[in-house]
Amino acid sequence: MHVAVVAGETSGDQLGGGVLASLRGLVGDLKITGVGGNAMAAQGLKSLHAMEDISLMGLDGVSEKLLRAIRIRRSLFNTLLDDPPDVFLGIDIPDFNISLEEKLKAYQIPTAHLVSPTVWAWRSYRIRKIRRAVDRMMVLFPFEETFYRSHGVSAKFVGHPAADDIEQISRKQAREKLAGEGVQADRTTIALLPGSRRSEIDYLGRLFLDTAERITQANSEIQFILPVANTSVAQQLRDLVDRYKGGPNVLLTEENARLAIAAADVGLIASGTAALEAALLVRPMVVAYKVSGLSYLLARLLAKVRHVSMPNHLTEEPMVKEFLQGDANVDNLYGEIQRVLTDRLYREKIEHAFQGLTGMLRNNASDTIAKELVYMTG
Repeated sequence: MHVAVVAGETSGDQLGGGVLASLRGLVGDLKITGVGGNAMAAQGLKSLHAMEDISLMGLDGVSEKLLRAIRIRRSLFNTLLDDPPDVFLGIDIPDFNISLEEKLKAYQIPTAHLVSPTVWAWRSYRIRKIRRAVDRMMVLFPFEETFYRSHGVSAKFVGHPAADDIEQISRKQAREKLAGEGVQADRTTIALLPGSRRSEIDYLGRLFLDTAERITQANSEIQFILPVANTSVAQQLRDLVDRYKGGPNVLLTEENARLAIAAADVGLIASGTAALEAALLVRPMVVAYKVSGLSYLLARLLAKVRHVSMPNHLTEEPMVKEFLQGDANVDNLYGEIQRVLTDRLYREKIEHAFQGLTGMLRNNASDTIAKELVYMTG
């Protein structure tokens, strides 16, 4: 079986690695073409281009990458026409993949897309292009399947890989695992996750540390865990912590972010995957996000929903306080974190709302996706 797969970020590469492993278990001999990283390389992909050259997130920093990405997309299209795959799987990066999928589908190459763009939340006009481009939209959340089917797009809820592999672990166990990083088991703990991209840390890193300083002034016994998301931002985070005025209570760790969240009483988190993982781990959180003024203006103009963090779309009522753009300031973040830490009933209500999310999203995602791809080739 010849499968073409394109991912542009580490999270997509990890998703693809799991899918390819399941696919190999189903069909045995597998030829893999496309773009990916280490996880997909471990399954036999020799990436035709670097992942970071095709990721186009929002408006920040796009201009210098746009022409290169267009050239790469044209090159991939020609390569796949010369040696057509049995199925093409685009993972996330919709601005790149959906245009490629549209071209491939016009040449009768079956196309699947994994990880829906948030058309239900903003830029809903994209649904028309998706309908033309994608034979099967594979979505991570149940409500997305309903949305797509109501708009005439073949869609399947495949489950969320994070729900499949997340380890339910007590705070005490997580803190014991982080003891080598200086984490003390008996201290109130806050996880700081300002994002995994340099631009996110530029906007949120100093804000999160300033908030930590304010909290420390109120209670010097609180400890903070700051996981290093990846090597590309490691020095950026170290420089921030070196300039931090709050004292030695911010502990950098190269352990995974999930362990830091599991160890925490509350997380201060950039909107994104980490917020979902905190909910799956049943940990209260406060979400913040900032982008450039132009990106925020466009998002406000095109948005169809009030909330940006996924947990608020999965629980019966929104349980995560979100502070965006100008509202993301030390006073607001400090006030909400203090409320979570000191108001037991408020905290327990949040935790209760998160209790069923893992079961809702657990569906053996990699195996489910692999079976769909095999079905599409038949």
